[in-house]
Amino acid sequence: MKKICYTWQDIDTASNSIITDLAVDKWCPDYIVGIIPNGLSLALLLSNKLNIPLNTLNVQPNIDNTESNLWMAEEAFGYNNTEKTGIGSARWDPGLRKNILIVDNFTDTGTLFNWIKDDWTSGCFPNEDNAWNSVWDKNVRFATMTEDVNCEFEASYHWDIVNTEDTLLVYPWEKQACLKKSSMA
Repeated sequence: MKKICYTWQDIDTASNSIITDLAVDKWCPDYIVGIIPNGLSLALLLSNKLNIPLNTLNVQPNIDNTESNLWMAEEAFGYNNTEKTGIGSARWDPGLRKNILIVDNFTDTGTLFNWIKDDWTSGCFPNEDNAWNSVWDKNVRFATMTEDVNCEFEASYHWDIVNTEDTLLVYPWEKQACLKKSSMA
């Protein structure tokens, strides 16, 4: 099995690549969401370079401490709190939708990003499937440093594509794995 040991410079290069892709798309997030723990480095770099606020989300499917943060779903969907906005009487308004970029370091199966989509859809206007379909990839986009070539979930933005069937990925915060297992490379 081969091993790819990403460096901090790679994280910086990935952030620059994603920023370029955002510019090409002429799409700018209102805020960035870094997935705890592994998406934080890339998300923080993007936040700082773009001067855009950063929020976090602890998503670990199949673990009880996963947080939902449905307020983000409400902002993505355009929830209209008429008491706060004073706008009409509709419960949601596409004009109120926020652009949100959700960032993680790696997607192999898409389970994490799909969990977010399912959680937000079921927790915020669950019977509005057609409206939610207009939110994904328009107002809410996903970015990842590395994407598995066989992943069924395609992130909106990525820097590197690898086949993890025969490759071990090691990120800079896992540096010990590169030092201890260097004979695998």
